[in-house]
Amino acid sequence: MRKAPWLLLVLVLLLGWLQYKFWFGVGSSGQVVALEQQVAAQKRENAGLQERNDALAAEVEDLKSGESAVEERARSELGMIKPGETFYRVVEPVPATPASAEADEEAAP
Repeated sequence: MRKAPWLLLVLVLLLGWLQYKFWFGVGSSGQVVALEQQVAAQKRENAGLQERNDALAAEVEDLKSGESAVEERARSELGMIKPGETFYRVVEPVPATPASAEADEEAAP
């Protein structure tokens, strides 16, 4: 019977130590939550990068297999046209600013 209080004290101290390690030690519940948030953020970033990689792979495949993508790039980036086509350039008029409109009115009379 004499050993029971010492055994109980040891068990209570062991339980206290384990609880401390669980809440505040290495690998504690707070660190687990933080790591789960980092994993979720990394998964979101990876998904975005995977979408970008898929789009680039599709563009590369299109450039390798078809002439239409090469033609589109040549037209938009290099300004090229096919033989027999007529190139039209549409230039938007520059809107008059209030200062230049007043200067035009003063120069007119």
